[in-house]
Amino acid sequence: MSIDESQGRGILDPSDKQEIEKKSPVLISRDVESGKIVEFEQEDALFAVFKRGKAGYINKDGKMMIEPQFDRARHFSEGLAPIRIGDTWGYIDKIGRIVISLLFDIDKVKNAGAFYLGSFCEGLARVEVGGKWGVEIVGRWGYIDKSGKIVIEPKFNHAWNFTEGLAVVSLAKKWGFIDKTGKIAIDLLFNSVHSFSEGLAPVKVGDRWGYIDKSGKIVIAPKYENAYPFREGLAQVEVADKWGFIDKSGKIVIEPQWEFAHRFSEGLACVEVSNKHGYISKSGEMVIKPQFQESFGFSERLARVRIGCKWGFIDKKGDMAIKPQFDEAMEFSHGLAYVTINGKMGYINRHGEYVWDSTN
Repeated sequence: MSIDESQGRGILDPSDKQEIEKKSPVLISRDVESGKIVEFEQEDALFAVFKRGKAGYINKDGKMMIEPQFDRARHFSEGLAPIRIGDTWGYIDKIGRIVISLLFDIDKVKNAGAFYLGSFCEGLARVEVGGKWGVEIVGRWGYIDKSGKIVIEPKFNHAWNFTEGLAVVSLAKKWGFIDKTGKIAIDLLFNSVHSFSEGLAPVKVGDRWGYIDKSGKIVIAPKYENAYPFREGLAQVEVADKWGFIDKSGKIVIEPQWEFAHRFSEGLACVEVSNKHGYISKSGEMVIKPQFQESFGFSERLARVRIGCKWGFIDKKGDMAIKPQFDEAMEFSHGLAYVTINGKMGYINRHGEYVWDSTN
């Protein structure tokens, strides 16, 4: 299985637009439950918060737009957000109305008992039925549309969000891709895969990674120890325990030399040198010298970095824009970033000012 991003029960998928990179000390995405706050990429600037035991949603100014009333809540995507009230899951719209009940047509599925509802991507949301939290009872994955109708029957061991018209699925420990009708578009032949990005997808054949196009044709031969999806025209690959970057022809454009390399975002990529993190340009030039214990990609012109035990944010010159003070920090999205400090959870703006915190 590939290490790609958060799709429930430990199955990771990058298509939620957040990528877990090596040695991450924090979750890239989380649910609002038991005092924890969600921070995904938020659509139309609605952010989930937790207040007096219930989850609701604020806008980017910190104003409560949907009053806390849910036991659990996730991010909005394509106008809808998954929520839970008691034992019942469903989806709400942006004024807080439940528009899809978990009961949708789940009773048609043998041994139902939904375990997970995903976010909508390209008009469909993945759901797991028949699983059970806290024990190794794994359900089957399928997809619903925005009416709540099951349009792809739950039959896969794993299923990821749709990206570029295709979704990663697995059966019997082999991975491939389906289209939006549920038809197998690329046979389940691979030992592991990542989602499509910029027209190509990394796949593992034997013990090596290469890339396929949407016809399933291998266009970059499997020869890498590890490989990630393309971002901004380049992809990070591992060769002889060192990381560098290739272009879409498979040509190495930045020689493998780093202990680890993150994807490019906003023209820069974080790399690890002697256990310190810095940033390179697409020419491979080190533009922000390695000095951080941990760092992530730029989002809205700021990047979160860790110095010692505290997280802060730098600008593209490497200057500290928001001083390290947080125990945990997420990337900026729609002008806000989720942070924690001394048990206080909330959202800050680009000036480092709280617009909402858990003491509100």
